[in-house]
Amino acid sequence: METKGNKVSVLIIDDHKLFREGVKRILEMEDNLTVVGEAADGEEGYRMALEMKPDVILMDINMPHNNGVEATVRIKQELPDTKIIILSIHDDENYVFQTLRSGASGYLLKDVDSDSLVTAVQSTSRGESYVHPKITGKLIDEFRRLSENQDQQQMIAGVVTASQTNVEIYQDDKKFRSLTTREQQVLALMASGYSNRQIGIELSISEKTVKNHVSSILQKLDVQDRLHAVVLSVKNGWVKL
Repeated sequence: METKGNKVSVLIIDDHKLFREGVKRILEMEDNLTVVGEAADGEEGYRMALEMKPDVILMDINMPHNNGVEATVRIKQELPDTKIIILSIHDDENYVFQTLRSGASGYLLKDVDSDSLVTAVQSTSRGESYVHPKITGKLIDEFRRLSENQDQQQMIAGVVTASQTNVEIYQDDKKFRSLTTREQQVLALMASGYSNRQIGIELSISEKTVKNHVSSILQKLDVQDRLHAVVLSVKNGWVKL
């Protein structure tokens, strides 16, 4: 990947100039992130991606000249190590499945706050996946609805393979029992789609403490990110929604 020093290089692909400029300002406030380019449509974004080979691409889903899904497929074929985060106004789980199956590592709604945007870019650059907290609950509901149909379960597989992490069925709940009571509470709220800030408010603890609990949960469950922790927990019956 082409980076400036040790910074994560980011390409923004969106057909709204003001939105691109706003995202760029937010990202470049971070010492370890740098925006290396901007594109206004999928075709231009594809060409710039091949030229710049960014670490992370922020991609609008609705654009002229190749939409976000089409551009994602093309870019991932040429640059499999580049991480792509879809930006969208749609919170429909079908959009999420479609984009993650196309090779995207993340899905954010455009009303995302700046902290979550930065976290998503940094997380995906490390090989993790990131889905907007508001959508997590919908994904899990859809997962449960489709779980009885083996063919349809393959749709879910597109989500859980976004960061090359396998979701397993365990014969016992040893990993879950390794979580503290507070960590189990945090995990349950994660499964309901709560953000770290909302979890802190719900449990009357600081957002920093929530982040520490989340890190501990991921380590104990041996997963890379919160989405996989939630899917793992629901699939094993550790969390009831």
